[in-house]
This record gives sequence, C-alpha cells and structure tokens, in this order.
Amino acid sequence: MKYSEIVEAADYVKGRGVANPEIGIILGTGLGELSNILENQIVIPYGCIPHFVTSTVESHNGSLIFGCLYGKQIVMMQGRFHFYEGYSMDQITFPVRVMKELGINLLLISNACGGLNSSYDAASLMLLDDHINFLPGNPLVGQNIGEMGPRFPDMSQPYDLKTNNRLKAIAVELDIVLHEGIYASWIGPSLETRAEYRFLRMAGADVVGMSTVPEVIVANHMQLPTAAISVVTDICDPDNLKPLRLEEVFAHAAKGGENLKRLFVEFIKTYQE
Repeated sequence: MKYSEIVEAADYVKGRGVANPEIGIILGTGLGELSNILENQIVIPYGCIPHFVTSTVESHNGSLIFGCLYGKQIVMMQGRFHFYEGYSMDQITFPVRVMKELGINLLLISNACGGLNSSYDAASLMLLDDHINFLPGNPLVGQNIGEMGPRFPDMSQPYDLKTNNRLKAIAVELDIVLHEGIYASWIGPSLETRAEYRFLRMAGADVVGMSTVPEVIVANHMQLPTAAISVVTDICDPDNLKPLRLEEVFAHAAKGGENLKRLFVEFIKTYQE
C-alpha cells in the first residue's frame, strides 16, 4: 500500500461531494441497517473507489455512506473486508486509512461475534477493552507508511478510554446491558471446534470473531481514537455445542443491533471532540 493510493481514493470521494466527516463507523455482519440513521446520504459503492476491493459476504452490501446526524458529519462502511475472503491485510484496512485521510477524528466499530463468557446472552453487547490477535498477520508488516504513523506504534490502550467511558455511561442512561471484555480475532471462515473454544477461553477471551483487530491496529498506527462494540450472535459453550444456524445469528444480530443503534445515536448526539 502506498500513501499516494490512499490520497487518490480520498480525493475521489471528496469529488463526490463529501466534506470533512468527523466520525467513521464500520458496520459488522447483520448490522447494515444502522446506516438508516443518517440524513442527506451520499452512497458510493466500493467498486467505484480507486484501490478499494469489494465485499464477498452476502450480508455486507459494500458501500461508503456519508450523511449527517445531529449536526455531525458521518462516514459509514456498510460492509467490511475479512482475511478469510482472501484479502490482504492492506486491502482489509485500506478504507480505514482513507477515512482518516478524509478527516475523521474518531472511529466506531461494530461486529458480530460468538460469546465465550458464560455470563453473556445471545443478542447482548460487549464493549471491547482489549483484544488478542490470532490472525496470521499484522497490517503493519511491510514498509511503514510514514506519512500516517510510526514504525512501532504503541498498543497499551488500543481502545480509547474516554470514548469507552462515555459509551458505558450512555448504556446506563438507556438501561442497556453493555458488557466489557476481550475480543479474540480468529481466521475463519470455518467456525471454531470445541477444543478451540476451550483454548480461547483459557487465553482470556470473552468473545471471538473474524474481524476488527486489523482495523484497530491501523487506527492506532494513525493515532485515531477508536471504540468497538460486539453483538453476541451465538453462545459458544464447548460442553454444549450445537450446529450454528445462520438465521439465528442474523436474528440475534438484528435484535442486538437495535440497542447498538440507540447507543451510537445517543453518543453521536452528545459527541464533542
């Protein structure tokens, strides 16, 4: 990835009428309907943007959506890219770099995940406090993009403490259960075995998914404050494991997505840089 390619993609987006978005949002599996909260939308399919790839996951539409909410300019990724789709780490994280080049000063990420913590219920929400990268790579491997960040970025606080505290306070105000824990990023696309779920629990993970961590690493490289919330779509109990039904996953994502939408809307309403 070259910095000139990031600039080229950002310039194309600006040419479509997008001006200085403040907040970037990545929508996870089954959460694409959250884009409906934006007013005065400009929709740009990924395939139109230079150097973007396109999502191959059925539940990911594949567009950048720009709009306004409570006077704040927002850019949303409706559909993200995953390592299991065959994309490189550079391709997966390219949109985050473009959003930063467009001017965002905060990144909010959502994802669907499996619950490893026995106290979590399906359709519940978890705020990420930390993560474990089990993906076979890191998006910063290779030549450093010096225009965007240092060679060895610090990861002692990958998720912005101020933003996390505000999201927790809003959850209390709205009477939404918001767990806080550790996300493990797994390669996929096959789901984990019973032994792997046990291993992940022993490693300290509360949930497991197939995304998010590459984007968070790149955001930290660019010193872009980031927060992420997982929607638990299924419970991964290795002692009572049953075959996963995708219709149940999407149903739980939709149910949890309603509370996630309420959280994000109230956060944006009261957001101050």
